[in-house]
Amino acid sequence: MKSVETVIITTLAIDTNAETKAVSEAGGNIGAVVTFSGICRADEKGGKISALFLEHYPGMAEQEIGKHVEEANRRWPLLAARVVHRVGRIEPGETIVFVATASAHREAAFQAAEFIMDYLKTSAPFWKRTEGGGREAWVDANEKDERAAARWK
Repeated sequence: MKSVETVIITTLAIDTNAETKAVSEAGGNIGAVVTFSGICRADEKGGKISALFLEHYPGMAEQEIGKHVEEANRRWPLLAARVVHRVGRIEPGETIVFVATASAHREAAFQAAEFIMDYLKTSAPFWKRTEGGGREAWVDANEKDERAAARWK
């Protein structure tokens, strides 16, 4: 089986096609690959934004995300998993996060991808602020995301 790097944090644009291909070609008896791409919207809570800024603690963020990918591997029979997350300035239309999970069957791949995304939305060590309309604002996890994450406990 080909080795696939599990967690990547980057300031560069995410090539979702290349990332999907890397996971798809990881080897084993892959019968399903589920991907999720989170895209920067042009508005946040009804206000227009010109950019998101994501910050992280280098080293710690990769380690913490890696722990949750390992937990997904314990819960579901994954053959590969990959998380690529942007930091820095991200403009509307650009990909913020890419998650891919591969398994022999779709159910495990779907559930593992949701589990990882729910963690990323609520607990991953990133700090996000929006810029637009001459103001900046820090963004907190919302109640809907917290409820989604609670189902995995």
